[in-house]
Amino acid sequence: MGIRKKNKNPPILSHDFIIQNHADIVSCIALLFVVGLLFEVTSHVAGLFITVQHNVTISTNAAFPEGPEELAVNYFHHGPKDMATVFFYMLIAIIFHAVIQECLLDKINRKMHLSKIKHTKFDESGQLSAFYLLSCGWGTSILFSENLLSSPVNLWEGYPHTLMPFQMKFFYIWQLAYWFHALPELYFQKTKNEDVPRQLLYISLYLVHIGGAYVLK
Repeated sequence: MGIRKKNKNPPILSHDFIIQNHADIVSCIALLFVVGLLFEVTSHVAGLFITVQHNVTISTNAAFPEGPEELAVNYFHHGPKDMATVFFYMLIAIIFHAVIQECLLDKINRKMHLSKIKHTKFDESGQLSAFYLLSCGWGTSILFSENLLSSPVNLWEGYPHTLMPFQMKFFYIWQLAYWFHALPELYFQKTKNEDVPRQLLYISLYLVHIGGAYVLK
């Protein structure tokens, strides 16, 4: 599942070995967390990374034909345990990055015969386009499910909103995980030194704005 086709076998744990096989290595690490859920001894620790943390159960009355009934609804707030969840989904983002690169972008590049500079720009744009399309669709579904389009006053009524539904919290977790994954990708993609400051700048801006929106929601 590596990003580049393996033309030679570099020494184990060398830079080239890690770069060529980073998706496989990360997949194994992520799999360890998933396997940890199967055992009672490790399930609590593994769940800390995989499942969304800081949930609060609120009882609410719902109207049914048989009469009103009390329902338990789960909401979430932010907290320090979120960093463990962000770390796990950062690993997932690295795997997705490699899949999109190898299964889609590399195939298009081979057909288009792009120069090395255009190849790099195309890869960066392709990865960001896939992420933005996913984020746009996901964000739109949240707007509809939470009635934020039909009742935009919900955005500021009762501020600060200390609790949020699962879908909204997981959206923030994924956004943070994606932009944190972009940091090791600078190494995995062998980003040129002159391009690193530019990419670090917009990665940092995204993390600051998304993290701030999440904490101050």
